[in-house]
Amino acid sequence: MKYRRRIIPLIIVVCLAGCMRVLPPVPSPPPAKPMAPFFLVAAEDMNFADDLDLASLELAIERSINYYENSGRDKIYRIADRLIDAGKLKETIIAFNEVLRQGGSPEDLKKRITVDFDIYMAAGADADRKALFTGYYEPLLTGSLIRTERYKYPLYKPPPDLIIKNSSASENTIGRVKNGEFVPYYSREEIDVGGVLLGRNLELIWVDDPVELFSLHIQGSGKIKLEDGTLLTVSYAQNNGRPFSSVTRIMLDRGRIGGRDASYRNFKIFLKGKSEQELYEILSHNERYIFFRFVDADPVGSLGEPVTPDRSIATDPDFFPEGALAFIRLRKPVFDERGNIKKRVNFSRFVLSQDKGSAIKGPARVDLFCGFGPEAQATAGSLKEKGELYLLIKK
Repeated sequence: MKYRRRIIPLIIVVCLAGCMRVLPPVPSPPPAKPMAPFFLVAAEDMNFADDLDLASLELAIERSINYYENSGRDKIYRIADRLIDAGKLKETIIAFNEVLRQGGSPEDLKKRITVDFDIYMAAGADADRKALFTGYYEPLLTGSLIRTERYKYPLYKPPPDLIIKNSSASENTIGRVKNGEFVPYYSREEIDVGGVLLGRNLELIWVDDPVELFSLHIQGSGKIKLEDGTLLTVSYAQNNGRPFSSVTRIMLDRGRIGGRDASYRNFKIFLKGKSEQELYEILSHNERYIFFRFVDADPVGSLGEPVTPDRSIATDPDFFPEGALAFIRLRKPVFDERGNIKKRVNFSRFVLSQDKGSAIKGPARVDLFCGFGPEAQATAGSLKEKGELYLLIKK
């Protein structure tokens, strides 16, 4: 009798299990990236003036949409008390583009933004909670597809022995295998001074100025003009995984240069006055090394999409959503005919977060892509301003 009491419930359970449909396990959503301390602000208190033509903004928006429809479609971010996925970010910029196309006065734009969008400010670490803005640009170098006595400084493509693997922290780790062990990849000094990559058919193109080449490494992309006038565009392909260090900051801290020499233009003059041995000794303080590739036209940002001059910003993707619509307010330099800054003026504009950088770390750190040419170089080299960074999300 005891056994019958035990067996009957078991039979019922087995029968019920046979009638039940076994459902496949529900996949877990990708984890949300930790976000900066965003806080909601009142849109009706803001002036959404934009100092540029709207055609460039539409182009940048199209590039973010393409990102959300492809490699960025599974991203999720935490903004204040909300979880925001790529679909919501895409919906935001599409809705905003429709607002732009409706036209109207600045007051009409403000009303539509107030009704349809939440505005979040990215809080900086300082007491004023403002963001720090710098600029980057696309430099122009002269070069050759073959090595000559003049063109002897190479841009390398990614080496085949460079390995990218996932660490236990789910972050990419870059290195190589040596004697069966995974070790850091070669440093800048080992590559430029030790010549460890020479003779391996990795040279993409050769240029004539090591200082300008170092600047290209910092900017991440640029144009190279051949002697026949052909203009080639190179863009970031990979890095050696070593830490980025500001050579200017190191020289300042060690008393090798004064504050006046720390400006972008003056520091390049300082470097060009050094012998090649002294130059490489200085530049080797930045162990980070960039490998390049040819691209068809515009330089490509970290999203795999071209960046748009004056409309694309680089932010830290651990804090600010990639591809997202942003609004910035700060000051920009105005130059005289000799290229000297005569004043700085306030401006604001809508931008898209479409790039990242080794030195762009933290929740309210922004690098504005200033474009190509002498004016872009002058603006980027002199832009270091506190300002405001806002994120727009459709309600």
